[in-house]
Amino acid sequence: YGFINTCLKSLVVEKYGEETWEKLRLQAGVQDSFLTFEVYKDEITMQLVDKACKILGVPADMVLREFGEYFFEFCKRSGYDHMLRTLGGNLYEFIENLDALHSYLSLSYQANTELLGLFVFPQEMNAPSFRVEKNEDGSMHLHYYSDRRGLCHIVPGIIGAAALEFFNIEISMEIVNQTEEEEEERTGKKEHIVFLVTQNPVFSYKERNEFSSSPQYLADSEKQIENQLNKEDLEKAKNIIRDRGSSVCPVKKSHWKTIRGIITLGKGKLLRGFDPVYPKSLWIDTKTFCNGLPFHLVFDKELRVKQAGVSVQKIVPGLQTMGICLDQYFRIIHPEIPFTISSIQKFINSQFVFQTRREMMPESWKQRPMLELRGQMIWMESLQCMLYLCSPLLRTLHELEERQMHIADIAPHDVTRDLILLNQQRLAEMELSNQLERKKEELRILSKHLEEEKKKTEALLYAMLPQHVANQLKEGKQVEAGEFKECTILFSDVVTFTSICAQCEPIQIVLMLNSMYLRFDRLTTVHDVYKVETIGDAYMVVGGVPVPVPTHAERVANFALGMIVAARGVQNPISGNPIQIRVGIHTGPVLAGVVGEKMPRYCLFGDTVNIASRMESHGVPSKIHLSSSAYQCLKNKNFEMTERGEIEVKGKGKMHTYFLLRNKTATEDEIMGRP
Repeated sequence: YGFINTCLKSLVVEKYGEETWEKLRLQAGVQDSFLTFEVYKDEITMQLVDKACKILGVPADMVLREFGEYFFEFCKRSGYDHMLRTLGGNLYEFIENLDALHSYLSLSYQANTELLGLFVFPQEMNAPSFRVEKNEDGSMHLHYYSDRRGLCHIVPGIIGAAALEFFNIEISMEIVNQTEEEEEERTGKKEHIVFLVTQNPVFSYKERNEFSSSPQYLADSEKQIENQLNKEDLEKAKNIIRDRGSSVCPVKKSHWKTIRGIITLGKGKLLRGFDPVYPKSLWIDTKTFCNGLPFHLVFDKELRVKQAGVSVQKIVPGLQTMGICLDQYFRIIHPEIPFTISSIQKFINSQFVFQTRREMMPESWKQRPMLELRGQMIWMESLQCMLYLCSPLLRTLHELEERQMHIADIAPHDVTRDLILLNQQRLAEMELSNQLERKKEELRILSKHLEEEKKKTEALLYAMLPQHVANQLKEGKQVEAGEFKECTILFSDVVTFTSICAQCEPIQIVLMLNSMYLRFDRLTTVHDVYKVETIGDAYMVVGGVPVPVPTHAERVANFALGMIVAARGVQNPISGNPIQIRVGIHTGPVLAGVVGEKMPRYCLFGDTVNIASRMESHGVPSKIHLSSSAYQCLKNKNFEMTERGEIEVKGKGKMHTYFLLRNKTATEDEIMGRP
């Protein structure tokens, strides 16, 4: 399910950042997000793990172990900690019941699960199996069987985190054996790993209760209690115990058993473990037992059926012939082991799933789905027989109907009744949850697209207006006009543009101007000058507006030099030769502000604009014409300039002007912004 891949994404983003996840998912070729209950292929998870190892430069075993530890925390955040915490009272019981949790999740999610921290995979994949053995020195051997190679290193991460969280113990796990399955213990799994689990207690104040249950502590407690009880109370309590116990099982109890009984009567607590009391004979007849437990089987070492519940007999009529072999009518689905007593005894702590054999069913039943039974095995040493206490493995009312069964076929005390009804409701809730997740994902994608479109719109707006001006307009504020005491303005136009237009098709003019303006626009970014507007072939830029800078003249001068070079790359559509441009520059004060409402423009006003325009119109092809004020700003700034002299300027009279030739310190590549 997507739950696993979502966790992996969360780990990478939390520890290494969003950029690392983006790089990882692109290399793995997977989507950015996953639906919790959606089934995804194993290959996606494997790809993510593989790419994570390469990108992070960390060995696979370390990545998997870290993922295991993080996954446990992720499960806690997702609300699974309560379910995990109640699996057992100690680490041995916790591991021993993992397979039972697999079975429950399989029933709930209608798919097999891999609880290497609740790993969930598609139904056709087999879930792993866990078998644990206690050693005399207090350590354990954990047998891990899986159909997927290479994931075993997740197990120490998750089991270690669970041991510390639930039982306050630190454990070390090392692989002591890694083999293919032998014929005797063949499970159908591709990998069988044996871990040696060593426990190291972490004592703390909150663990005092656990310490108080130690043998030494109990012995001391018994002495204290014996001293506290006077002889009269002790004798009275003995009589009560004797009277109550005689009718059930008149077995002589030891002195300390009597003391424990007194504590039980007085305080309701036992200082030692519980000792059950058994009757001499079983007070239930065979018929009641078979009716009360309608789904049970008793078979001997040769798999011969000795006893069967009434509902099992009804569904599998062949079982009414006592003495037949059980493997003729059933196959073991889980765990995947041979149908022998020795194999069953090795996995006796696992939940067993039996499935009826289709070929042994009555002809009219063969089109139905085969019935599956799920339950536990109990070895009866005195009878040398195995008891299989089970229930029908049904998820929904639909599955119940498919097998032509009814709720009445299941014993009233069997929680399978409730599970079917509750799971029916749960499946509906899961479907609703899936729909909500899909809608949430659709909204996320739409939001992402909206954000991208917003950025495009803002980029277009910022291309038309200065950013701070555009932001004020977006907020509905009025933009006040501003005065700039000194800035540098540039105008340019194409030489003989009128004659070119007269001899060309309009599309040729558009293509020529677009080619030229694209080059000029790139140069505005290189030299950080503001493009004011274009009218026909005229191009206008300014330095020092809207953000005042002391280097406005140098920026515009370098931009002008770049324009001359860039124009050489644009062809005249008539002659095929490079076009020529005139450039004029002037420095002085201006007033700047936004005009218009429907198509607002950021415009410059003042005599400085007029003079800059005159510098361009009175210029020379392929030359950069400077006013005296522009010359003064560029003097002693590593620019080579030459004097043009006095010329008659329309509307201004005589003006002393100059030509800008080159930048003495910058290369052409630097001027053009080339790498």
